[in-house]
Amino acid sequence: MDTITHGIAGALIGKAAFGGEDMLALRPMTRGRVATWAAMLGAIFPDSDILRQFFSRDPMLIMTWHRSITHSLLCMPVFAVALAALTRWVTRMLKWEAPSLAMLTLIYAVGIASHIVLDLATSFGTMIWSPWKWSRPAWDLLFIVDFTFSALLLAPQLLAWVYRKKENLKNRASIMWSVAALAAVGVTAIAQNVGAPISAGTAVSIIAVLSIFFLLPASRGMGLRVRYATWNRVGLAAACVYVGLAFFAHRAAVEQVKKFAALFQLQSESIGALPLPPSLWHWDGLINTERGVYEVRFDLSDALFGKSAKDAAGNSEMAAIEHRYYPDAAPNSYIEAARQLRDVQTVFWFARFPVTRFHKEGNVAVVEISDLRFGQLGKEQTRAFTFEVRMDEAGKVISQRWERE
Repeated sequence: MDTITHGIAGALIGKAAFGGEDMLALRPMTRGRVATWAAMLGAIFPDSDILRQFFSRDPMLIMTWHRSITHSLLCMPVFAVALAALTRWVTRMLKWEAPSLAMLTLIYAVGIASHIVLDLATSFGTMIWSPWKWSRPAWDLLFIVDFTFSALLLAPQLLAWVYRKKENLKNRASIMWSVAALAAVGVTAIAQNVGAPISAGTAVSIIAVLSIFFLLPASRGMGLRVRYATWNRVGLAAACVYVGLAFFAHRAAVEQVKKFAALFQLQSESIGALPLPPSLWHWDGLINTERGVYEVRFDLSDALFGKSAKDAAGNSEMAAIEHRYYPDAAPNSYIEAARQLRDVQTVFWFARFPVTRFHKEGNVAVVEISDLRFGQLGKEQTRAFTFEVRMDEAGKVISQRWERE
Protein backbone atom coordinates (compact mmCIF):
# COMPACT_ATOMS: atom_id res chain seq x y z
CA MET A 1 0.00 0.00 0.00
CA ASP A 2 1.29 3.48 -0.80
CA THR A 3 2.59 5.59 2.11
CA ILE A 4 0.01 8.35 1.63
CA THR A 5 -2.88 5.91 2.07
CA HIS A 6 -1.18 4.51 5.18
CA GLY A 7 -1.02 8.01 6.65
CA ILE A 8 -4.68 8.68 5.84
CA ALA A 9 -5.63 5.38 7.48
CA GLY A 10 -3.63 6.23 10.59
CA ALA A 11 -5.28 9.64 10.93
CA LEU A 12 -8.72 8.06 10.56
CA ILE A 13 -7.93 5.48 13.26
CA GLY A 14 -6.73 8.23 15.59
CA LYS A 15 -9.97 10.17 15.15
CA ALA A 16 -12.29 7.15 15.24
CA ALA A 17 -10.73 5.16 18.07
CA PHE A 18 -8.62 7.49 20.22
CA GLY A 19 -10.58 10.75 20.41
CA GLY A 20 -8.39 12.42 17.84
CA GLU A 21 -9.01 15.87 16.42
CA ASP A 22 -8.10 17.69 13.20
CA MET A 23 -4.34 17.71 12.83
CA LEU A 24 -3.96 21.17 11.30
CA ALA A 25 -6.46 23.14 13.39
CA LEU A 26 -5.53 26.74 14.18
CA ARG A 27 -5.46 26.35 17.93
CA PRO A 28 -2.96 25.16 20.57
CA MET A 29 -1.86 21.54 20.38
CA THR A 30 -4.37 19.44 22.32
CA ARG A 31 -4.39 15.88 23.56
CA GLY A 32 -6.70 14.90 20.70
CA ARG A 33 -4.46 16.43 18.04
CA VAL A 34 -1.40 14.68 19.47
CA ALA A 35 -3.34 11.40 19.37
CA THR A 36 -4.14 11.90 15.68
CA TRP A 37 -0.55 12.80 14.83
CA ALA A 38 0.72 9.76 16.74
CA ALA A 39 -1.66 7.40 14.93
CA MET A 40 -0.69 8.86 11.55
CA LEU A 41 3.06 8.78 12.25
CA GLY A 42 2.76 5.23 13.55
CA ALA A 43 0.95 4.25 10.36
CA ILE A 44 3.68 5.63 8.09
CA PHE A 45 6.67 4.73 10.29
CA PRO A 46 7.27 1.24 8.77
CA ASP A 47 8.04 2.78 5.38
CA SER A 48 10.98 4.61 6.94
CA ASP A 49 13.00 1.55 5.89
CA ILE A 50 13.28 3.01 2.39
CA LEU A 51 15.70 5.63 3.76
CA ARG A 52 18.42 2.99 3.83
CA GLN A 53 18.27 2.77 0.05
CA PHE A 54 19.58 6.34 -0.20
CA PHE A 55 22.79 5.28 1.55
CA SER A 56 23.39 1.95 -0.18
CA ARG A 57 24.15 0.78 -3.70
CA ASP A 58 22.75 -2.69 -3.11
CA PRO A 59 20.11 -3.19 -5.84
CA MET A 60 18.54 -6.04 -3.86
CA LEU A 61 17.41 -3.92 -0.89
CA ILE A 62 13.92 -3.55 -2.40
CA MET A 63 13.58 -7.31 -1.84
CA THR A 64 15.81 -8.13 1.13
CA TRP A 65 15.22 -5.05 3.30
CA HIS A 66 12.02 -3.21 2.33
CA ARG A 67 9.03 -4.48 4.33
CA SER A 68 11.20 -6.39 6.79
CA ILE A 69 12.22 -5.26 10.31
CA THR A 70 10.06 -2.13 10.44
CA HIS A 71 7.11 -4.22 9.18
CA SER A 72 7.64 -7.01 11.71
CA LEU A 73 4.94 -7.98 14.18
CA LEU A 74 7.72 -9.20 16.48
CA CYS A 75 9.48 -5.82 16.47
CA MET A 76 6.29 -3.74 16.61
CA PRO A 77 6.14 -3.45 20.46
CA VAL A 78 9.72 -2.13 20.57
CA PHE A 79 9.01 0.53 17.96
CA ALA A 80 5.73 1.51 19.64
CA VAL A 81 7.39 2.05 23.03
CA ALA A 82 10.29 3.98 21.48
CA LEU A 83 8.02 6.28 19.47
CA ALA A 84 5.74 6.85 22.48
CA ALA A 85 8.71 7.77 24.68
CA LEU A 86 10.03 10.15 22.01
CA THR A 87 6.60 11.78 21.70
CA ARG A 88 6.30 12.25 25.47
CA TRP A 89 9.74 13.87 25.52
CA VAL A 90 8.86 16.26 22.66
CA THR A 91 5.46 17.21 24.10
CA ARG A 92 6.96 17.90 27.55
CA MET A 93 9.64 20.06 26.01
CA LEU A 94 7.05 22.03 23.99
CA LYS A 95 4.54 22.02 26.88
CA TRP A 96 1.80 20.39 24.82
CA GLU A 97 -1.02 18.30 26.19
CA ALA A 98 -0.48 14.63 25.38
CA PRO A 99 -1.89 11.19 26.19
CA SER A 100 -0.06 9.10 28.77
CA LEU A 101 2.94 6.99 27.83
CA ALA A 102 0.81 3.82 27.96
CA MET A 103 -1.89 5.34 25.74
CA LEU A 104 0.67 6.65 23.25
CA THR A 105 2.27 3.21 23.11
CA LEU A 106 -1.13 1.71 22.29
CA ILE A 107 -1.81 4.36 19.63
CA TYR A 108 1.55 3.80 17.95
CA ALA A 109 1.11 0.02 18.12
CA VAL A 110 -2.29 0.24 16.42
CA GLY A 111 -0.91 2.63 13.79
CA ILE A 112 2.03 0.35 12.99
CA ALA A 113 -0.27 -2.70 12.98
CA SER A 114 -2.59 -0.99 10.49
CA HIS A 115 0.37 -0.47 8.15
CA ILE A 116 1.46 -4.11 8.45
CA VAL A 117 -2.06 -5.42 7.79
CA LEU A 118 -2.63 -3.17 4.79
CA ASP A 119 0.73 -4.16 3.29
CA LEU A 120 -0.14 -7.82 3.84
CA ALA A 121 -3.34 -7.19 1.88
CA THR A 122 -1.31 -6.35 -1.25
CA SER A 123 0.68 -8.71 -3.48
CA PHE A 124 4.22 -7.46 -2.81
CA GLY A 125 4.85 -9.59 0.27
CA THR A 126 5.68 -8.46 3.83
CA MET A 127 8.24 -10.07 6.17
CA ILE A 128 6.04 -9.91 9.25
CA TRP A 129 8.08 -12.50 11.19
CA SER A 130 11.52 -10.97 10.60
CA PRO A 131 14.16 -11.34 11.94
CA TRP A 132 13.00 -14.80 13.06
CA LYS A 133 11.75 -15.79 9.62
CA TRP A 134 12.33 -14.05 6.28
CA SER A 135 9.33 -15.28 4.29
CA ARG A 136 7.08 -12.76 2.49
CA PRO A 137 3.37 -13.56 3.08
CA ALA A 138 0.93 -11.74 0.78
CA TRP A 139 -2.87 -11.89 0.86
CA ASP A 140 -3.47 -10.49 -2.67
CA LEU A 141 -6.61 -8.62 -1.61
CA LEU A 142 -5.92 -5.00 -2.60
CA PHE A 143 -4.02 -3.33 -5.43
CA ILE A 144 -0.96 -1.52 -4.13
CA VAL A 145 -2.52 1.86 -5.06
CA ASP A 146 -6.26 1.47 -4.53
CA PHE A 147 -7.99 4.82 -5.11
CA THR A 148 -11.36 3.47 -3.99
CA PHE A 149 -9.96 2.33 -0.65
CA SER A 150 -8.04 5.59 -0.20
CA ALA A 151 -11.24 7.56 -0.85
CA LEU A 152 -13.13 5.54 1.77
CA LEU A 153 -10.45 6.46 4.31
CA LEU A 154 -10.22 10.14 3.39
CA ALA A 155 -13.83 11.16 2.61
CA PRO A 156 -15.24 10.74 6.16
CA GLN A 157 -12.42 12.87 7.56
CA LEU A 158 -13.21 15.64 5.08
CA LEU A 159 -16.92 15.35 5.88
CA ALA A 160 -16.18 15.55 9.61
CA TRP A 161 -14.20 18.74 8.97
CA VAL A 162 -16.94 20.25 6.76
CA TYR A 163 -19.71 19.62 9.30
CA ARG A 164 -17.80 20.41 12.47
CA LYS A 165 -19.58 23.78 12.91
CA LYS A 166 -22.32 25.88 11.33
CA GLU A 167 -20.25 28.96 10.42
CA ASN A 168 -19.26 29.00 6.71
CA LEU A 169 -20.69 25.50 6.31
CA LYS A 170 -21.79 25.91 2.71
CA ASN A 171 -18.46 27.42 1.69
CA ARG A 172 -16.54 24.53 3.21
CA ALA A 173 -18.89 21.99 1.60
CA SER A 174 -18.58 23.63 -1.84
CA ILE A 175 -14.79 23.82 -1.64
CA MET A 176 -14.42 20.19 -0.54
CA TRP A 177 -16.88 18.98 -3.19
CA SER A 178 -14.95 20.86 -5.90
CA VAL A 179 -11.63 19.41 -4.76
CA ALA A 180 -13.08 15.87 -4.56
CA ALA A 181 -14.73 16.17 -7.98
CA LEU A 182 -11.48 17.35 -9.58
CA ALA A 183 -9.66 14.48 -7.89
CA ALA A 184 -12.22 12.02 -9.32
CA VAL A 185 -11.65 13.37 -12.82
CA GLY A 186 -7.87 13.25 -12.34
CA VAL A 187 -7.91 9.67 -11.05
CA THR A 188 -10.11 8.62 -13.98
CA ALA A 189 -7.65 10.16 -16.43
CA ILE A 190 -4.70 8.43 -14.75
CA ALA A 191 -6.52 5.08 -14.69
CA GLN A 192 -7.44 5.32 -18.38
CA ASN A 193 -3.86 6.27 -19.22
CA VAL A 194 -2.51 3.05 -17.67
CA GLY A 195 -5.22 0.93 -19.27
CA ALA A 196 -7.53 0.39 -16.29
CA PRO A 197 -11.15 -0.33 -17.32
CA ILE A 198 -12.79 2.85 -16.05
CA SER A 199 -15.11 5.05 -18.10
CA ALA A 200 -16.10 8.70 -18.07
CA GLY A 201 -19.56 7.55 -16.95
CA THR A 202 -17.98 6.09 -13.82
CA ALA A 203 -16.40 9.45 -13.04
CA VAL A 204 -19.79 11.16 -13.44
CA SER A 205 -21.35 8.62 -11.06
CA ILE A 206 -18.62 9.27 -8.50
CA ILE A 207 -19.18 13.01 -8.70
CA ALA A 208 -22.91 12.45 -8.19
CA VAL A 209 -22.20 10.42 -5.04
CA LEU A 210 -19.86 13.15 -3.80
CA SER A 211 -22.65 15.68 -4.32
CA ILE A 212 -24.98 13.61 -2.14
CA PHE A 213 -22.52 13.54 0.75
CA PHE A 214 -20.94 16.99 0.50
CA LEU A 215 -23.71 19.24 -0.79
CA LEU A 216 -27.08 17.71 0.11
CA PRO A 217 -26.53 17.58 3.92
CA ALA A 218 -25.18 21.13 3.80
CA SER A 219 -28.32 22.52 2.18
CA ARG A 220 -30.38 22.00 5.33
CA GLY A 221 -27.60 21.55 7.86
CA MET A 222 -28.36 17.86 8.30
CA GLY A 223 -24.66 17.02 8.46
CA LEU A 224 -24.31 19.11 11.61
CA ARG A 225 -26.37 16.52 13.50
CA VAL A 226 -23.68 13.89 12.98
CA ARG A 227 -20.94 13.97 15.61
CA TYR A 228 -17.31 14.45 14.56
CA ALA A 229 -16.26 11.02 15.86
CA THR A 230 -19.24 9.35 14.18
CA TRP A 231 -18.18 10.45 10.69
CA ASN A 232 -14.76 8.92 11.29
CA ARG A 233 -16.08 5.71 12.86
CA VAL A 234 -18.43 5.15 9.94
CA GLY A 235 -15.48 5.69 7.59
CA LEU A 236 -13.35 3.19 9.48
CA ALA A 237 -16.19 0.66 9.41
CA ALA A 238 -16.67 1.22 5.66
CA ALA A 239 -12.95 0.61 5.04
CA CYS A 240 -13.10 -2.62 7.03
CA VAL A 241 -16.16 -3.74 5.04
CA TYR A 242 -14.28 -3.00 1.81
CA VAL A 243 -11.38 -5.22 2.89
CA GLY A 244 -13.91 -7.92 3.83
CA LEU A 245 -15.50 -7.72 0.38
CA ALA A 246 -12.03 -7.94 -1.15
CA PHE A 247 -11.48 -11.17 0.78
CA PHE A 248 -14.58 -12.79 -0.70
CA ALA A 249 -13.84 -11.39 -4.17
CA HIS A 250 -10.35 -12.89 -3.96
CA ARG A 251 -11.76 -16.30 -3.07
CA ALA A 252 -14.09 -16.13 -6.08
CA ALA A 253 -11.21 -15.05 -8.30
CA VAL A 254 -9.02 -17.96 -7.15
CA GLU A 255 -11.85 -20.35 -8.05
CA GLN A 256 -12.00 -18.83 -11.53
CA VAL A 257 -8.26 -19.38 -11.96
CA LYS A 258 -8.59 -22.98 -10.81
CA LYS A 259 -11.37 -23.52 -13.35
CA PHE A 260 -9.15 -22.15 -16.09
CA ALA A 261 -6.27 -24.44 -15.07
CA ALA A 262 -8.58 -27.46 -15.00
CA LEU A 263 -10.09 -26.60 -18.40
CA PHE A 264 -6.68 -26.56 -20.08
CA GLN A 265 -5.35 -29.43 -17.93
CA LEU A 266 -2.44 -27.35 -16.66
CA GLN A 267 -0.04 -28.95 -14.17
CA SER A 268 0.27 -25.93 -11.92
CA GLU A 269 3.05 -25.48 -9.41
CA SER A 270 1.28 -22.48 -7.89
CA ILE A 271 -1.63 -20.20 -8.73
CA GLY A 272 -2.60 -16.71 -7.73
CA ALA A 273 -5.37 -14.17 -8.21
CA LEU A 274 -4.08 -10.61 -7.98
CA PRO A 275 -6.29 -7.50 -7.78
CA LEU A 276 -6.36 -5.03 -10.65
CA PRO A 277 -7.63 -1.44 -10.60
CA PRO A 278 -10.09 0.15 -10.47
CA SER A 279 -12.51 -2.12 -8.58
CA LEU A 280 -12.94 -5.42 -6.77
CA TRP A 281 -14.34 -6.94 -9.97
CA HIS A 282 -11.07 -7.01 -11.90
CA TRP A 283 -8.45 -9.71 -11.30
CA ASP A 284 -5.27 -11.05 -12.83
CA GLY A 285 -4.98 -14.84 -12.63
CA LEU A 286 -1.48 -16.34 -12.76
CA ILE A 287 -0.60 -20.03 -13.08
CA ASN A 288 2.99 -21.13 -12.61
CA THR A 289 3.86 -24.27 -14.58
CA GLU A 290 7.10 -26.14 -15.13
CA ARG A 291 7.89 -24.34 -18.39
CA GLY A 292 6.27 -20.96 -18.00
CA VAL A 293 3.44 -18.83 -16.62
CA TYR A 294 -0.15 -18.56 -17.87
CA GLU A 295 -2.03 -15.33 -17.31
CA VAL A 296 -5.80 -14.85 -17.49
CA ARG A 297 -7.51 -11.52 -16.78
CA PHE A 298 -11.21 -11.45 -16.03
CA ASP A 299 -14.09 -9.47 -14.56
CA LEU A 300 -15.97 -11.21 -11.75
CA SER A 301 -19.13 -9.32 -12.64
CA ASP A 302 -19.30 -11.29 -15.92
CA ALA A 303 -19.67 -14.56 -14.02
CA LEU A 304 -21.94 -13.02 -11.40
CA PHE A 305 -24.39 -11.58 -13.91
CA GLY A 306 -24.27 -14.43 -16.42
CA LYS A 307 -22.11 -12.68 -19.00
CA SER A 308 -19.24 -15.20 -19.06
CA ALA A 309 -17.74 -15.89 -22.45
CA LYS A 310 -18.17 -19.32 -24.04
CA ASP A 311 -16.11 -21.17 -26.57
CA ALA A 312 -17.15 -21.67 -30.20
CA ALA A 313 -19.30 -24.65 -29.26
CA GLY A 314 -20.82 -22.83 -26.30
CA ASN A 315 -19.54 -25.48 -23.90
CA SER A 316 -17.27 -23.65 -21.51
CA GLU A 317 -17.56 -20.35 -19.72
CA MET A 318 -13.74 -20.04 -19.47
CA ALA A 319 -12.48 -21.11 -22.90
CA ALA A 320 -12.92 -17.77 -24.65
CA ILE A 321 -11.54 -15.61 -21.84
CA GLU A 322 -8.46 -13.71 -22.95
CA HIS A 323 -5.29 -15.40 -21.74
CA ARG A 324 -1.57 -15.38 -22.47
CA TYR A 325 1.24 -17.86 -22.07
CA TYR A 326 4.75 -16.69 -21.20
CA PRO A 327 7.17 -19.60 -21.74
CA ASP A 328 10.57 -19.77 -20.10
CA ALA A 329 13.52 -19.71 -22.46
CA ALA A 330 15.00 -23.09 -23.32
CA PRO A 331 17.78 -24.00 -20.86
CA ASN A 332 21.33 -23.13 -21.90
CA SER A 333 24.73 -22.54 -20.31
CA TYR A 334 24.19 -18.79 -19.96
CA ILE A 335 20.91 -19.18 -18.07
CA GLU A 336 22.48 -21.82 -15.84
CA ALA A 337 25.44 -19.52 -15.11
CA ALA A 338 23.09 -16.64 -14.32
CA ARG A 339 21.17 -18.81 -11.86
CA GLN A 340 24.36 -19.28 -9.83
CA LEU A 341 24.71 -15.54 -9.18
CA ARG A 342 23.74 -14.36 -5.70
CA ASP A 343 21.55 -11.50 -6.92
CA VAL A 344 19.69 -13.75 -9.35
CA GLN A 345 19.04 -16.25 -6.57
CA THR A 346 17.60 -13.37 -4.54
CA VAL A 347 15.33 -12.46 -7.47
CA PHE A 348 14.02 -16.03 -7.67
CA TRP A 349 13.51 -16.09 -3.89
CA PHE A 350 11.36 -12.97 -4.17
CA ALA A 351 9.48 -13.70 -7.41
CA ARG A 352 6.29 -15.73 -7.16
CA PHE A 353 5.63 -15.98 -10.92
CA PRO A 354 9.05 -15.64 -12.58
CA VAL A 355 9.62 -15.91 -16.32
CA THR A 356 13.14 -16.32 -17.73
CA ARG A 357 13.93 -14.97 -21.20
CA PHE A 358 17.10 -15.13 -23.28
CA HIS A 359 18.42 -13.39 -26.37
CA LYS A 360 21.69 -12.26 -27.90
CA GLU A 361 22.79 -8.77 -28.86
CA GLY A 362 25.74 -9.37 -31.14
CA ASN A 363 28.31 -11.23 -29.02
CA VAL A 364 26.52 -10.40 -25.76
CA ALA A 365 24.18 -12.93 -24.16
CA VAL A 366 21.28 -11.40 -22.21
CA VAL A 367 19.32 -13.28 -19.54
CA GLU A 368 16.19 -11.57 -18.13
CA ILE A 369 14.07 -12.64 -15.17
CA SER A 370 10.68 -10.93 -14.73
CA ASP A 371 8.02 -11.29 -12.04
CA LEU A 372 4.56 -11.28 -13.65
CA ARG A 373 2.95 -10.03 -10.45
CA PHE A 374 3.94 -6.57 -11.61
CA GLY A 375 2.42 -6.42 -15.09
CA GLN A 376 2.46 -8.11 -18.47
CA LEU A 377 5.80 -8.67 -20.19
CA GLY A 378 6.70 -5.79 -22.45
CA LYS A 379 4.76 -3.29 -20.32
CA GLU A 380 6.52 -0.42 -18.52
CA GLN A 381 5.64 -1.53 -14.99
CA THR A 382 7.02 -5.05 -15.57
CA ARG A 383 10.44 -3.71 -16.57
CA ALA A 384 10.73 -2.22 -13.09
CA PHE A 385 10.91 -5.82 -11.83
CA THR A 386 12.97 -7.32 -14.64
CA PHE A 387 16.51 -8.27 -13.63
CA GLU A 388 19.02 -8.41 -16.48
CA VAL A 389 22.33 -10.26 -16.67
CA ARG A 390 24.65 -9.60 -19.62
CA MET A 391 27.53 -11.97 -20.43
CA ASP A 392 30.21 -12.26 -23.06
CA GLU A 393 30.54 -15.35 -25.24
CA ALA A 394 32.70 -17.08 -22.64
CA GLY A 395 29.97 -16.67 -20.03
CA LYS A 396 31.76 -13.93 -18.07
CA VAL A 397 29.35 -11.46 -16.45
CA ILE A 398 29.53 -8.01 -18.00
CA SER A 399 26.75 -6.47 -15.90
CA GLN A 400 23.78 -7.40 -13.75
CA ARG A 401 21.11 -4.87 -12.84
CA TRP A 402 17.43 -4.01 -12.80
CA GLU A 403 16.40 -3.16 -16.33
CA ARG A 404 15.17 0.33 -15.44
CA GLU A 405 18.25 1.38 -13.48
